[in-house]
Amino acid sequence: MRGRAWLGAALVLGAQLRALWLAAAVEVHTAKEVVAVNGTNQRLKCTFSSSSPVSQQLSVTWNFQPEDLSSHEPVFYYLKEPHKPPFGRFKERVTWDGNIERNDVSIIIWNLQPSDNGTFTCQVTNWPDVYGTIGEVRLRVVQKVNFSEIHFLLVAVGSASVLMIIVVTAVIVCRQHRRRARDKRLEVADTEL
Repeated sequence: MRGRAWLGAALVLGAQLRALWLAAAVEVHTAKEVVAVNGTNQRLKCTFSSSSPVSQQLSVTWNFQPEDLSSHEPVFYYLKEPHKPPFGRFKERVTWDGNIERNDVSIIIWNLQPSDNGTFTCQVTNWPDVYGTIGEVRLRVVQKVNFSEIHFLLVAVGSASVLMIIVVTAVIVCRQHRRRARDKRLEVADTEL
């Protein structure tokens, strides 16, 4: 019996430690998906919450997984100050846009290209909170809208607007015609009486 009691106490203690660990973990929050136009700049927002105050050892790691599922690429690193990547597709195309005091560790990607389609991950460690969630943002880079598409949209909206004006005008004219006809009938009926 004594062995079972000890085992039960160990399981309870383990559950409490697990709950404590989960409560002490860093939570990272990101948008799930972002759509941006080719050639523009896009802010990838990442915020975090921690049960511990922000420490000097706080670190942020941004990585990128292309859609073709080739290897992960480093995008950005923060430890006491921002560190841009010394090589790779994001060299000279990424800047820090976060504010550690506000628990914001966002970055901006410049001059987006279709090859930037993929998943960006944001990981934060804040000693002693070294475990926690990893934020993911799926980026989709779309082509600019062609003039023909804009032209088609303007024609469609314009045509619908003109059609609505014609319908409203026709309804008003019909109501006025009916009102005049009714007024004439009442005038004739009054004259006959």
